[in-house]
Amino acid sequence: MLNELRQLIFRYDYSVAIAMSTRYQDILIELEPERMLYLAVPSRVFDDLFEEPIGKLLLRNHRLKLITFDPKQEVIKQWITPN
Repeated sequence: MLNELRQLIFRYDYSVAIAMSTRYQDILIELEPERMLYLAVPSRVFDDLFEEPIGKLLLRNHRLKLITFDPKQEVIKQWITPN
């Protein structure tokens, strides 16, 4: 039960982060269109969250620009930008 609750909170937190990132990007386009906003997520989160249908949809529709990183090694793994 506790593990399921942690998973639910984890998914909720990242859902909020994705929604806020999308809103900030829309505002930034109006105020400073030359700037780009990236959402940084740990690689394991990317592998988990963006392998699901909703994550794939967000990537396919080019709504998110992402940076994935390894928090232990403190290195960027990949930059994911729309085409």
